[in-house]
This record gives sequence, structure tokens and C-alpha cells, in this order.
Amino acid sequence: MLIQNKKIAIIGGGPGGLTLARLLQHKGAEVKVYERDVNRDVRVQGATLDLHEESGLEALRQAGLMDAFKANYRPGADKIRITDQKAAIVYDQHEEESAQDFGGEHFRPEIDRGPLRNILLDSLKPDTVVWDSHISSLERIGDSWKLYFNNGSSAMADIVIGADGANSKIRPFVTPIKAFYSGITVVEGTVYDSEKNAPIIHELLKGGKIFAMGDEKTLIVSSKGDGSLAFYTGCKTDEFWVRESGIDFKDRSSVLAWFNREFSDWSNVWQELFENDQTYFIPRPQYCMPLDQTWEAQPNITLLGDAAHLMPPYAGEGVNMAMLDALELSECLTNDAFPDLKSAIGHYEAQMRKRASETAETTLEQTESLHSTNAIQNLLELFAQ
Repeated sequence: MLIQNKKIAIIGGGPGGLTLARLLQHKGAEVKVYERDVNRDVRVQGATLDLHEESGLEALRQAGLMDAFKANYRPGADKIRITDQKAAIVYDQHEEESAQDFGGEHFRPEIDRGPLRNILLDSLKPDTVVWDSHISSLERIGDSWKLYFNNGSSAMADIVIGADGANSKIRPFVTPIKAFYSGITVVEGTVYDSEKNAPIIHELLKGGKIFAMGDEKTLIVSSKGDGSLAFYTGCKTDEFWVRESGIDFKDRSSVLAWFNREFSDWSNVWQELFENDQTYFIPRPQYCMPLDQTWEAQPNITLLGDAAHLMPPYAGEGVNMAMLDALELSECLTNDAFPDLKSAIGHYEAQMRKRASETAETTLEQTESLHSTNAIQNLLELFAQ
């Protein structure tokens, strides 16, 4: 095996990095995951994820984790209501009979990020994840890498895999290519105990998702298994709007004032999302990697997930792409048909970039469509297909 007696360092403990660690350990590899979180419970995980049959679910299947997934996914959480900006329902999947069958082409079961992360963490050997390890830099030493962390520690690895997301510290060691701004900025938030703190929207959600659109803006809301809901607005802004807007995103009243101005033609119902004192807001300008990116493979470093092919969230492909990356990379690294690691990594990267480019193109088209004057009609036509 190409990675026999090789120390593999995965930077980042998100779904992609943890899936890769599980798949490689499954085949006898020596793996460490370096994660910046202090421990597994320090941070509430974000919105729900819909896993796709050919990508996220296939990775879990190959990792031997489908039984655990079936025990933790949320039946019905994938059902969507489309509304206009006045909260009038124009399409309701809750009224449709749908086959909840694993293996079905269009079945995309939902799971909260927290339970998915726990499934993956619990599948790893003890001490695989090295917590409180926020990578600061790398240094090439011979054929190996020395990893430096913000806490002052360091480690050596024969192979480094950057699974550290949009602001990857590993990516510059692979390629200088940078992402471009998509034209959309998201403001993300969470409402805890939504039945009490946002009762109208909680009822409208019905345990699933809401896609509200109008005035070239979006508001997407997802229920979570812990009784909370996650949401994010989508608006066309300048690239540096977050820092130039004057909005204090740590101040609820400042964000609510912005929402009332920006969404002035929307129903007052949506204000429930912004009125709770315990709601925290995170602005996220949406970037995308160039569709034609390429680079020369190296024998001991590569990327997966957002670190490799960042794109906006409007096609629901991010986590699925990362988990499929993990599956394909694990297969390449453990395939003795390749003469050396550079060939294995090069094969993985070539197919990964091609697949990501096609998906990113579709995602950008969907991003533009959802923030157009015909957004609702466009989405209804997509669902009809």
C-alpha cells in the first residue's frame, strides 16, 4: 500500500476530514486529525445537512456507518415549503406523498451537523483527533512536513491533507489560485427553542425547511432536532459590504434595523428571527473558486472540500462534495495500481477538480436564479423537473 508506514495529517475535523480519517483507518492507515476546536463539545454545530445518494451517503456506506446514520437522521426534515416575501406558501412538500427510501435517486435525508459529527468521531480510534490544534503554518523538511499550531505545539507528517475550509492555511502550499466573490452575502443566525421564541415561523417550518424569496433576496430557514432553527438571508451586496456597512453584527438591534431596511417589503413575520436576545449573527460573503482552476500534483500534500473548491451553498452540495472527495482520495491513496503517491494524488485531484467545476457552475447558476426577480417561478420549475 502506497501509504504503508506513512504518517497522515488531516487538517480540519469537519465532515470531509473526519470521513477521510474513518475511511483510511478502515484500510489500516496511520492518521491524525488536527482540529482547532478545544474539544468536541465546545461549539454548537450549524444547520442541517441533506446527504445525497451518490456522494455523502455513498461515503458513509463505504465507511460502514449507514446504520448509525439511519439511527440519527431526521425523517421529514427534508420537506420544503416555498413562500413569497409575505410568508404565503406557494409550494408545500408536506402535502405530497414521497418515498423515504434509501437508494432512491431523489431521496436526500437530513441530519443535523452535530449528530453527523458524533457518528464520525465515534467511529475513529481513540486519540485520532488532536483537539485545540489550530494550524498556523507548515514547513517542508526533506520529504516530510512540520506542522505548527497556534498553541505552540508542532507535529511531523509524511502526508498533509487540507480539509480546513474556506480560509485554508494548507491551500497556499498547493496552489496560489484564489476564490472570487459571488455577489451574494449571507447573514446567518440561530434561534434557540424556536417554538417559544419564534412561534409563527416554528409552525410554518413544520419540522422541515422554508425557502422564502422576493425582491431578489432569499431567506432560508431550517429546523433542527434540538428544537432550534437556523437561518440565513441572502442579499446582493458589494464584496466588502460587511466591513463598510457600519452594522455591528454583535448587536441584535443593529442587525434588526438593517433587516427592517433591507427587507422593508417583507412581512413582519420574519422579524421573529431577529428579535431574540440569544440570537447571534454571522455575516458570510459568498465566494467561489474559479471553474478552470488547475495545479501540478505534489507527492505529499493535497486538499479536499471547501479548501479545494469553495462555492456558495445554494445547491446543497458542499458537504456532499467534501465527503465524496474523502471517498475518492481514500481509494486513490490505497490503490496499488498507482506507481507512486504523486500519481495517486494527481489522479484524485484531476477528477475532483472536474467534478467540482461542473457542480460549481450549476451552483452559481442556482445562486443567480434564487436572487432574481423570477426566483419563485424558477425554483418551482426546478422542483417540477
